[in-house]
Amino acid sequence: MDIKELQKIMQENGVVGAGGAGFPTYMKLTDKAEIILMNCAECEPLLKLHRQLLEKHAYEIMKTFDMVAETVGASQAIIGIKKSYVQTINALNQHIEEFPRVKMHLLDEVYPMGDEVVLIYEATGRVVRPGGLPIEQGVAVFNVETLYNVYRAVEEHKPVTCKYVSVVAEVENPVTVKVPLGCTLEEVVAQAGGTTVKDPVYFVGGPMMGRIGNGSDPVTKTTNAILVLPKDHVIVMKKQRTSSIDLKRAASICCHCHTCTDLCPRHNLGHPIDPAMFMMAASNQDFRNVNPYINSAFCSSCGVCEMYACPQSLAPRTLLADMKGGLRKAGIRPPQGVQPKPVQESREYRKVPEERLMARLGLTRYDKDAPLQEELVNVSKVKVLLSQHIGAPAQAIVNVGDMVTEGQMIAQPAQGLSVGIHATISGKVTEVTDRHVVIARN
Repeated sequence: MDIKELQKIMQENGVVGAGGAGFPTYMKLTDKAEIILMNCAECEPLLKLHRQLLEKHAYEIMKTFDMVAETVGASQAIIGIKKSYVQTINALNQHIEEFPRVKMHLLDEVYPMGDEVVLIYEATGRVVRPGGLPIEQGVAVFNVETLYNVYRAVEEHKPVTCKYVSVVAEVENPVTVKVPLGCTLEEVVAQAGGTTVKDPVYFVGGPMMGRIGNGSDPVTKTTNAILVLPKDHVIVMKKQRTSSIDLKRAASICCHCHTCTDLCPRHNLGHPIDPAMFMMAASNQDFRNVNPYINSAFCSSCGVCEMYACPQSLAPRTLLADMKGGLRKAGIRPPQGVQPKPVQESREYRKVPEERLMARLGLTRYDKDAPLQEELVNVSKVKVLLSQHIGAPAQAIVNVGDMVTEGQMIAQPAQGLSVGIHATISGKVTEVTDRHVVIARN
């Protein structure tokens, strides 16, 4: 199979990054890739689905990984996996001899190991420049579920219609379930046997980089986990704070200890992001040096500074994100061609142990098994978003009243960066807008 053929399969079948921002996977295929990486670092605490999926479908995913490497002409295919995922490693070892190009790189249990810039350095020793793309270093990164979706598209001719989601924390039975795209968060949480607290908050994604969602929100191709938390949990409280008050708190109590910068993963890889300098400048409204503001564009929003490092419980990540958004709105692009400084010699001693991170965030008691269930959850209605990926939203090709079957394309890729969207259940189209298609089961 050549690159263009595989790209077409991925685009038409709606394969995008199954986590993060949902970058269309077909655009990562290039003959410039010398190394391809499989990300099984489970970046956030409590998330389990990638290690579970890789253990369950080790052969299929490794076969696809090797096929992608052969298609792009990569000389190495490296599985980045935390050394604590013993069961998954054992499953991989049963088949790895069949794929001479594939090898494992065992990772420490630290956060944010799943950040692709961090993962690339750990597995290859290569540093992606600030604001740059991995392919500039000859590397392409794919996560586990994305590769499984490629397998289903290539081998089974099935588009992306469902998502694996871990439901954890304040639920009766933590579980990882397979649900149709477009079902609601409430329907997913119900699969865990109900909540165990009054007025629960649904935290979508990981505890470090996730967001507060509503029960009626639809599941998308990037929904990895739902953390059900009490409304007074520290993570919820931090997410609900007001930036204007956070800025005043910084002006009042920031002690300029520099810990936020000392522990910043991107700073330690030589990127010019300096949360401490930004906090000092922003809290004092000091604009004599604009670099701390401009360099906010290089923040990965991992949250180490805000959720772990700061002894005063200030909010550097949130304020940096506000600054990034303001710069984008003003049409100010990040500096181009910035080269990283040498990797900090102290980096090895400034990694954040995941066990300690969970303890600090009050999550240790939620670190329980969430068994993977392969049976697809049955729902009566779905609201399928036409933009579940970076790039242009797909364009609907169905009308109200149309009968559709599961897997049928309901929105075609738009011009430019885009992928197809498919019916996730069989039924009748009841609503079509430029943002979504609603399907009711017969």
